[in-house]
Amino acid sequence: MEDQMQRRGRLALIGAVAGLSLWLLGQLGLRGDLPDRVIFFLSALAVVFFGGTLAMAGPLTLRRAMAGAAPLAAAVAMLLLLASLRYAGVAEFQFAALSFVAAFVLSALALPFLIVAAGPGWRNYAALFTESWLIVVRVMLGWLFAGLIWGLIWLADALLGLVGLGVLDWLMAEGGPLPGIVTGVALGVGIAVATENVDLLSPDLVLRLLRLLALPLLIVMAVFLVALPVQGLSALPEGISATVTLLVLAAGAVTLISAVVERDDATAPIGAVIPRAARVMAVLLPLPVALAGWALWLRVDQHGWTPGRLFGALLVVLAAGYALLYLRAALSGARWRHQVRRANVAMAAAGMAFAALWLTPALNAEAISTRSQMARFESGRLPVPELDLAALEAWGRPGAVALDRLATLALEPEQTALADRLAAHAAGRVESGDPAVATQQAEALLADLRQVMPLQPATATATRDMLLAAIPAMELQSWIDACRTDLPGWDRPGCVFVVADLWPDEPGEEALVLLREASGFIRYEGLGMRAGEVQRRSVAAMSGLLPDQAEGEALIAALQDAPAPVAPTPLNMLGAAGGLLLLP
Repeated sequence: MEDQMQRRGRLALIGAVAGLSLWLLGQLGLRGDLPDRVIFFLSALAVVFFGGTLAMAGPLTLRRAMAGAAPLAAAVAMLLLLASLRYAGVAEFQFAALSFVAAFVLSALALPFLIVAAGPGWRNYAALFTESWLIVVRVMLGWLFAGLIWGLIWLADALLGLVGLGVLDWLMAEGGPLPGIVTGVALGVGIAVATENVDLLSPDLVLRLLRLLALPLLIVMAVFLVALPVQGLSALPEGISATVTLLVLAAGAVTLISAVVERDDATAPIGAVIPRAARVMAVLLPLPVALAGWALWLRVDQHGWTPGRLFGALLVVLAAGYALLYLRAALSGARWRHQVRRANVAMAAAGMAFAALWLTPALNAEAISTRSQMARFESGRLPVPELDLAALEAWGRPGAVALDRLATLALEPEQTALADRLAAHAAGRVESGDPAVATQQAEALLADLRQVMPLQPATATATRDMLLAAIPAMELQSWIDACRTDLPGWDRPGCVFVVADLWPDEPGEEALVLLREASGFIRYEGLGMRAGEVQRRSVAAMSGLLPDQAEGEALIAALQDAPAPVAPTPLNMLGAAGGLLLLP
């Protein structure tokens, strides 16, 4: 029992340090104490290091888990930093989702190899198979436990909110580190408990269920291949990529074949139907993979390269490796299962290599895509109306160079269509996320909100404008929509902004905002200044329940007509634990 508590305590501490570290890095980034790329590198380092440590701290001691996670984290963080140099700033790079997918794949695939390398050796397929499964289960259970903890916190907040007390307001106060620490502690404890019950986490049940799907998937694959000459790939539903569909089919086949092959011959199924179905699937697998490559090539030939198509090409190459090795294994005789296991190890290593390659300058997807699109445009294959200028803007430095090239070309007399296209795009740059234009959009939304939201008292415009500046632009539109929707039967806006001195211990005034949502319920928002920053607070009623629906609509109308008087709270409190109140 003592060992269990110590393990739980150590992993909870690791999780807490992880949450605190990420919060501190976020604070350094907000204050500008370090360059953005340094913050980004350290954040990636922390995520991979702490994530890898928690994932491996079970089969390995905590010290060995940290020793294995450290070089992996350094390598992945360095590769991500290298990939970010394709963009002028880290903020732009953060929208390059495929780079983060590659980093995740590299990190995840490396973990079982690191665990097994410390034991029977990284080529031991049975150990790799088992540890891969157990990592997934431990991490999933850890996150499930963290989710349950936050569910309990939300429930506590909802219950205590009925009596005027809040948990989340304290937990989330001023963007502090507690949310990250709580999540990290819960994740560490969940993983520790899962590790203690490793005997209950056997993959046997899931594998047996997966094996039952081998024959149905073989039938689907066979019907597809038989019907293909008649129907053709054009029969796929509109909007569904033929390449993606075929790769999903191939991935399903690889998963089920591996499930049938199992970790070793002793645990593999003995019956005739399922093993034969898996073996026939291995023989047929090269056909859908070849079709996926052909469908992708048709798309590239028609529209050129993009980062997404390049990523798809890597997946096709990986799938082709699986297909060819599985075909060879299926034709190799009685030891075909052994050959499949060897293929899985080799392809896992290939997957890590491809993921790392994606993050290096050797495979700069943005540069390759930009050159492809510009070559198509300059050769006349890509007409001006089909130029995807937003995509070029999203492709970092190579895209910026291409846009400059287009702007230069637009100065030529015969390029009036291109000049008009660039001008039209510049006029609508809000869609591309231009920071300057986004600021203008937020200011326009604030101006619209000030026009449609009733204010009490009407002279409190300075306080209103100061507090509204803290509301995110994406939320302002929902406030405007509420105000522009009349209260049922009242013929007046469905919102009100009330300014009053509600915090006597703080200088200045605070505000209550009431919004009638489309569902008919009333949304209450509290805004105030504390320590020089605008803070959002929950709103409670002395009676225990806030007015809602028809009663809330009447309250909005009444507050629009005249400001409500401000009265002191007729309560005393115990001066302990920050103040204890007994609500009437």
